[in-house]
Amino acid sequence: MIVIVEIMPKPGILDPQGKAVNQALHQLGYNEVNEVKVGKIIRLDIDETDHETAIAKAEDMAVRLLHNPNVESFRVVLPEEIDNTVEEKLQ
Repeated sequence: MIVIVEIMPKPGILDPQGKAVNQALHQLGYNEVNEVKVGKIIRLDIDETDHETAIAKAEDMAVRLLHNPNVESFRVVLPEEIDNTVEEKLQ
C-alpha cells in the first residue's frame, strides 16, 4: 500500500530555500507570490493491506526518523487524499 508523508517547516521557522525560490519567482515576474515554503514528500510502499495500520506505521516512521520535530511538522495521507497530478509525478 502506498502512503505519502508530507513534511513542511513549522510556522515561524526560517526557510532559506523557500525564501530563495520566492525571490527567484519574483525575478521571473511572478510578483503575486507572497510566500514559498519548501518541504519534502516521501512516498512509502508498505507491505500492508489495512489503511489504518499503514497510516499508523507511516506516522511512527515519521516520528522516529523521517522528520525533525524541532523544525518540521508532518502529515500522513493516502494517495487518493491528494491531487492525482502530484501522485503521478511521484511514481
